[in-house]
Formats: sequence, C-alpha cells, structure tokens
Amino acid sequence: SLEMEPVDPKKYVPRFCSELELPEEVQAKANEIIDTTAEKGLLSGKSPTEYAAAAIYAASLLCNSKKTQREVADVAQVTEVTIRNRYQEQIAAMGIHS
Repeated sequence: SLEMEPVDPKKYVPRFCSELELPEEVQAKANEIIDTTAEKGLLSGKSPTEYAAAAIYAASLLCNSKKTQREVADVAQVTEVTIRNRYQEQIAAMGIHS
C-alpha cells in the first residue's frame, strides 16, 4: 500500500479561521496547540482537517473568541462529535482542564 505523506493540520488553520472570522491570535494559538499535541504523538492516524478544527475550537475558547462546535464543524466539514473527541484529547495533552 502507498504510504500517504501525513498532511500538516496547520495548513488548514488559516482558511478555517478566516471562514470563521477568527482573529490572528486564535490562529497562532491553534498552531501552538497542533505543534504541542503533535509532539506528544496525538496526530498519528488522525485526519488533519479534524485535528485542525479541534485545535481552532480549543484556541477560540482559550482566546475568548468562542465559536460553537457546530460552526467549526461546518467550516471544516467534519462532525461535532469528532471535534469534541479531538478537542478533549488535545486539551488533556496540553494539560488544560475543560
């Protein structure tokens, strides 16, 4: 089987953030979340779009620019359940308690 090059979730962050009209700081925070959690091996086997969406959702909360899971899910074309699951994994890995 052909090994797919893993796509960096960060490449989706600018577009998703711009569609959600989120400020620059949310974009920076989302990238930081992706970097930190990817280093801990969380990205393995995960869809990069789902991963980016969850990080943006988490970042929007941390930066007080709250978007609903539904809004983020719609832009990323993933399910709310997926965002919730990824988000919980990411904040746990970051040591942030929801």
